[in-house]
Amino acid sequence: MPRGLCHRHGADRPCTCAMGNLYRFVEPVVLLLLKKHGPSYGYELISALNDHALTDARIERAALYRTLKQLEDNGYVVSEWDVSGSGPARHVYRLTDSGEKHLLEWSIVLEKLSQAMSNFVSDVKAQ
Repeated sequence: MPRGLCHRHGADRPCTCAMGNLYRFVEPVVLLLLKKHGPSYGYELISALNDHALTDARIERAALYRTLKQLEDNGYVVSEWDVSGSGPARHVYRLTDSGEKHLLEWSIVLEKLSQAMSNFVSDVKAQ
């Protein structure tokens, strides 16, 4: 396989899994999913998270729960126990007003990053 292509997944294109500790942008995706879908359980978020990920690296369940904990600690998300139905109680996560504002902040940051990345790619291709 040529250098730079994914040795792990056999992909025929470059893959971010070989790029070390590339930031996976879990936080803004979680905020967006909660805004789009409303209150959600962790397992609902993990199933949608990889479909909306900003890189092609898989997002592990532990990363989701660490992010949810941090978002809750910062007041961007609140959770409560859902004890309805059969089976064990589950956490339901909901976006707060502060979380919606934080999502807008993320959109500004990501827009600037997108432009910087486009400039970088153009520079690399020009060499």
